[in-house]
Amino acid sequence: MSVIVVGAGVSGFSTAWALTKRGVSVTLLEQGPIPNPLSASGDQHRIIRRAYGGQGGYQRRIGDAYAAWDEIWADLGQKHLVDTGFLLLSQIPGDEGETYLTGLKEGGYPVDEMTPAETAARFPFVDPATIRYGAFSAEGGVLLCQKIAGGIRDWLVNAGAHVRENAKVTSIDAAGGSVTLESGETLSADHVVVAAGAWAPDLLPGLTRELTTYRTAVVYLEPPADLKSAWENGPTILDVGGTVDGYVLPPVPGTGLKFGAGVHKYKSGPNDGRVAKDGEGEVIRNLFSPPFARIEEYKVTDVVTCAYTFTSDEHFFMKTEDRLSVVSACSGHGYKFGAVVGQKVAEGVISGDFDTARVWLEARD
Repeated sequence: MSVIVVGAGVSGFSTAWALTKRGVSVTLLEQGPIPNPLSASGDQHRIIRRAYGGQGGYQRRIGDAYAAWDEIWADLGQKHLVDTGFLLLSQIPGDEGETYLTGLKEGGYPVDEMTPAETAARFPFVDPATIRYGAFSAEGGVLLCQKIAGGIRDWLVNAGAHVRENAKVTSIDAAGGSVTLESGETLSADHVVVAAGAWAPDLLPGLTRELTTYRTAVVYLEPPADLKSAWENGPTILDVGGTVDGYVLPPVPGTGLKFGAGVHKYKSGPNDGRVAKDGEGEVIRNLFSPPFARIEEYKVTDVVTCAYTFTSDEHFFMKTEDRLSVVSACSGHGYKFGAVVGQKVAEGVISGDFDTARVWLEARD
């Protein structure tokens, strides 16, 4: 059996990995380098965590995600996951910090609840006057995206897969199981898997009925000197509470302190607005006061833009037609599931039972 995988973000390279392990002949095509800095999988690090608020299906699937990553670490001979634990903050009743905490408690997962004073004593970058409470879980951390992409790329090459960087696909024939590259070359296989992220609707315009592309950005910051150690030894912050949909990834070795906010996004094509705007880093940074004190003392060191696809209900998406399957995560929460998504897609391609893969990805149970 032969399969072409279009896109070498986390879903694409994980699908290629899972297929190759099952004896399938794989060609992985990426429009840029691997890792591609423009892809949603190309940044320094991404969150993995148990909490999922009202989306209990994904919360229950985290165990499968960890197991799939463990299989990748075994193949790579190195673990690219730093177990920092994660922190939730709540500023106002009913905010996402509270929603996530409620989901954890309803699921029976252990979590350490703290008063504002206890939170600030443990994590001194938090302003206790601005929060209702904090909650910490040890089950979470950060995945090192660039190391993972490079490691799996090399593993695929060594395993005999055909990995082609800077090979941009311009058209796809679902019935014929073929793709055409920008160079004019046509490749065929028994099946084609499109995991092109925000670029998928460009290749398959019909997807715009179900997938919407947004542009966003994250900011890397240098904290005040007296708080540097606290951040370096700090947790991932899944949600800062309030209304900004804010999250923070700590500066584990080889990475920076990253702030991102869900409110900082707008509809856009995947190639548009990819250069950060003047002052954009400060705009994102300032969304985090509250709950962090002295926010103006945090120095902007870099701003990285990103393009994501979203579904209307924030569940993953999979669709199959003829000899073509399309898989897409929703927003940034897809990375943590990337390894197991690859396994599920591979199982569907090999067995022909795509419905089982789709039901798992949509996580409505």
